[in-house]
Amino acid sequence: MRIEALASLTIGMFGFFGCAIVSHASAALDPGTIRLWEGPAPGAIGKGKEPDDIPTLMLYRPAPGTANGSAMVVCPGGGYGGLAAHEGKPIAEWLNTLGVTAFVLQYRLGPKYHHPVELEDAQRAIRIVRIRIGEWHLDPKRIGIMGFSAGGHLASTAATHFDSGNPAAPDPTDRVSCRPDVVVLGYPVITMTDPYTHTGSRDNLLGKNPSPALIDELSNEKHVTANTPPCFIVQTADDNVVPAKNAEMFAAACRAAGVPVELHVFPHGPHGIGLGGSDPVLSTWPKMCADWLEKLGFLKKLA
Repeated sequence: MRIEALASLTIGMFGFFGCAIVSHASAALDPGTIRLWEGPAPGAIGKGKEPDDIPTLMLYRPAPGTANGSAMVVCPGGGYGGLAAHEGKPIAEWLNTLGVTAFVLQYRLGPKYHHPVELEDAQRAIRIVRIRIGEWHLDPKRIGIMGFSAGGHLASTAATHFDSGNPAAPDPTDRVSCRPDVVVLGYPVITMTDPYTHTGSRDNLLGKNPSPALIDELSNEKHVTANTPPCFIVQTADDNVVPAKNAEMFAAACRAAGVPVELHVFPHGPHGIGLGGSDPVLSTWPKMCADWLEKLGFLKKLA
């Protein structure tokens, strides 16, 4: 059954997928990654030289001759305390098959780092991609952000908390917009408000005793406006980690604000499905997302 305003309910079945979490501290900084800041990142703890203090982007390019000029910043999940491997590289490689240049974001994590650090990392990532469009042959109006679980909260935060840049900033990167042009959310954490929040993500992002004002500020269903970018969301109804109500609230807020939104809710499936694995139903969502991006003109070849 397809719901109006580009929302849909899809029939599904259970599937079970592993979820390896990679800690920043578990591996040395890859020399092939792009540092978000040349020196210590703003808000860095200590000297800012440890791997978990250095936010980066890993670039994944489409095969030669297939790039279409679109780009996507990918935010893996992990409860704001780790990064899920299956929501990084595999997602980027799938985007590459669509002609999209992908950038997997290694953002700083709690409990060492709290808001606004994570958002600053995501905003900086979008600015870097946008200011270096000439280097990567990209369209500055086709730069999206995609996130899963807690990474979906980060992506939805970037989609609801953005600016057009500071023309007077000494750093040229800070002069460009950090607004994403599209947002794709997989089983996202959206609200920081009980009873639907994911407590572990909230604790890592905001600390154990956040103020009501901070909870409100990071409950992204409350901050959708007409300027929020078009949104695609995939979710399972019986997700027992992040309640489906999160995705539903964000979709409802988008519809109320007149923002194009497509919501797919599969009746059955665990949290953390990634691309859907071998499940014949859950694995259909990437094609749905590709069709949505195509309809938006996000996959058109750059002139």
